[in-house]
Amino acid sequence: MDSTATASLASLWDEVSGTQPDPDLWVVIATLGAALAVVVPHGLWRISRNAITIAHEGGHGLVALLTGRTLTGIRLHSDTSGLTVSRGKPHGIGMILTAAAGYTAPPLLGLGGASLLGSGRITLLLWLATALLLAMLVMIRNAYGALTMLVTGGLFVLVSWLAGPQVQAAFAYAVVWFLLIGGVRPAFELQAKRARGGAGDSDADQLSRLTHVPAGLWFFLFHAVSLCSLIGGGRWLLEM
Repeated sequence: MDSTATASLASLWDEVSGTQPDPDLWVVIATLGAALAVVVPHGLWRISRNAITIAHEGGHGLVALLTGRTLTGIRLHSDTSGLTVSRGKPHGIGMILTAAAGYTAPPLLGLGGASLLGSGRITLLLWLATALLLAMLVMIRNAYGALTMLVTGGLFVLVSWLAGPQVQAAFAYAVVWFLLIGGVRPAFELQAKRARGGAGDSDADQLSRLTHVPAGLWFFLFHAVSLCSLIGGGRWLLEM
């Protein structure tokens, strides 16, 4: 029985970590177009931005844990804002990295996803994304956030378990393109809002208080990470 279970686990791991054939170039281009279609128009972006908020707040939470802070909860709001609360020293490298992780998380996740897709590991990407979403669900502390996570996580589960290889590939490429492209827009939106006198306690402002580095330089970092991720990730996705 033990040997059978071990063999089954080994077979499952081989299936998950193995490589799958690259999709046709037209699929890659079509998913790029689909990502642009839900990021560029303002009306659709107001809805699709919820997924970027998940990655943003998930980035805060993951880095908080990795730096030894205690993650107490995550909230996702219907206006696409979010809040991640952790306990620990209110200053120092852990707090700085946690604050910096929000706006950099979506493009970096997209870059990591592009790396996996570039090496043909479509199934591994879908399973890793599903695991991260389920882990984040445990930390959600409001009803709207829980509903958003259940819908998003459920979609990944359905595609990972029930869809065929071609659908899985198209879905994975669409998700990665969305993270890469959608990861560029929020920092520009925040910068514009601050120019109008709003968002006085943004991540950039918190980082400025923590490090005594001007908020403008933190915005430069956010833009540099997102644009470099888009360029690098896009090259990986388009290399067939």
